[in-house]
Amino acid sequence: MGVLEKIEQIKQELARTQKNKATEYHIGLLKGKLARYRRELIEGEQTKSSGGGQGFDVSKSGDARISLIGFPSVGKSSFLSKITKTKSEIAHYAFTTLTSVPGVLEYEGAEIQIVDLPGIIKGASEGKGRGRQVVATAKTSDLILMVLDATKSSNQREILERELESVGIRLNKERPNIVITMKKTGGVKLSFMTPPKNLNEKIVAAILKDYKVHNADVMVRDENVTIDDLIDVINEKHRFYIPCLYVYNKIDAVSLEEMLLKRYGTD
Repeated sequence: MGVLEKIEQIKQELARTQKNKATEYHIGLLKGKLARYRRELIEGEQTKSSGGGQGFDVSKSGDARISLIGFPSVGKSSFLSKITKTKSEIAHYAFTTLTSVPGVLEYEGAEIQIVDLPGIIKGASEGKGRGRQVVATAKTSDLILMVLDATKSSNQREILERELESVGIRLNKERPNIVITMKKTGGVKLSFMTPPKNLNEKIVAAILKDYKVHNADVMVRDENVTIDDLIDVINEKHRFYIPCLYVYNKIDAVSLEEMLLKRYGTD
C-alpha cells in the first residue's frame, strides 16, 4: 500500500470515528500517523524533484516575499500586473499561470517580492494540479495573500486553508508552547505549570513512540494546547507559521449582503 492510500485510509477512519473522551486516544494516534505519512509524501516529492524545479523554485529576493494563493482564475495574475511591472499571463480560462511568476513592489524604499503561484485545487496537498510544488514555494513566504472570488462558493477559504494546513503551513498562528527535550533513558515524562486540558502522559508517550521517540521530557506551558499542537512540535522542521491576509476579488459582481454571508456566514 502506497503513502497516498495510507493517508486516505486514515482520513476515512477519522471521518467515521465519533469524537468523545473514549475515542480521543485512538484519534490522537491516527492524527499522529496522518501527519507522519504526509511528511513522508512531501519529503519523497522533494527528493524526486531536486534535479529541477519546473519553474516553481523562484529565488527569494528583496526585503520580503508575498505569495499569492488562490484557485485558478481568481485574478492573481491581474493583481500582480497592477502592482508590479511584471506582466503575468492573463486569460479567461483556468490554469493560465503554469509556473511561479515573480514581480517586485517598491514601497517607501523597500523592495517586496510578489510571487504569483499557479492556482491550486482541492487535493493539492496530495499532488493534484502540481499542488505540492506550489505550496512548497508558499512555505518560503513572509506573508501569504489569499485571493478569493466573491462570485464563487463560500467554502473557498476553508478548502485552501485545509490544503495549506495539510502540508504544514499554519496561517496566522504562533508555534505551540511545548518544549520537547530528547534524552537517552528514562522514558517519556510530561511536566507542566497548569495541567493541560487535552493532553496526558499516555497519549504524549504513544504519539512520540510512533515517531520512534521513547525517551524525552515534554514541557507544556499552555493548558489549552491540543494533540494537533503536540504533533506540530514533533514535526517542527516541517511547520511554517506564516501571517495571511484574505482578499476578495470581483466584489462589484455581488451585493453587500452576499459578501457578508460569504465572509461571516448566517450568524
